[in-house]
Amino acid sequence: MIGKIIFVLVTVIFLVLFSACVERQVAGPEAQGRDLVPDEHENRIFGNVSDSPAVMSGKIGIQGLGTFSFDPQEVRTVREDIFREGHFSIFDILVHLEEKGEIEIDYYFDENMNTYVISDLNGHENWWYDAYYDGGWRERSVFRMDHYPYKDKMTINMVRQSGSYLDPIYETYLDEIRRKEENGGKTIIPEVIIKGQHETLVFENLEVKAYNLRSDMFQDGVITAIDTILTLGEDEKISYDLQWYESIGSAGLVKSYWVDRINNDVSYRRCGFVYEAGNWEFEFFRGNHVHIPSDIRAINSPEYLTYFWICI
Repeated sequence: MIGKIIFVLVTVIFLVLFSACVERQVAGPEAQGRDLVPDEHENRIFGNVSDSPAVMSGKIGIQGLGTFSFDPQEVRTVREDIFREGHFSIFDILVHLEEKGEIEIDYYFDENMNTYVISDLNGHENWWYDAYYDGGWRERSVFRMDHYPYKDKMTINMVRQSGSYLDPIYETYLDEIRRKEENGGKTIIPEVIIKGQHETLVFENLEVKAYNLRSDMFQDGVITAIDTILTLGEDEKISYDLQWYESIGSAGLVKSYWVDRINNDVSYRRCGFVYEAGNWEFEFFRGNHVHIPSDIRAINSPEYLTYFWICI
């Protein structure tokens, strides 16, 4: 009983905080000149990509070592298969600091998980991160560190964890890559769920294609969470609108596409779609529901992906 009360309280607090970050600058479809009753099969993308590589001086905190500053224009990615020149991940910052002689780090690439693993950082193992974008807050994440795109005004802290904390996360990575290999290298998601205001749709074993929506940031062929929506749209299983936002509420730096409409569910005021993806073990606030916009969240082969309607 106490556990349920605590869960409800945490959820309420989250929704209150979340409202400060997701209130649209454009209130609804009428403010954007869109039809309230969209064409059944029309898929539309509003706004233009105006993103650019990070240019502001950044900081990263490392437990037990302090805070380190870096120039993002000097950081190069070790994941050239994912990021285009000028863009990089949280993990790349650590490699950069090592190259400058500011920290000592040992790491290796694990092909079975498709990620880099830190084996030692200044004499300690089992490192993980706390990170969030401008206007966000601390949240648990099980997203791959070398997939997490860096942006200006970002908060990042490296923290030590236990092996028992990291092992289940790594196990989901192994599951994803095994699933992808079994599917011949294709990204096939067992369950894609859309829970709208008016309808719930479930798609099984959806093969997701890359649409290179964010070709400014990612290499061609990198599949992101939002590609599930574009895939379903091309297959005429849904219709959608995407809207580019430079900022949203208190988040002054967003620069991403958001799903504003799926079929007849159109975002308005503080109501709209959010999403999550990953293994069911880390559903919701256990690690999958993190505030990385779906157009910059590269995916491998998650167990599920869902877009769901929320009013805050």
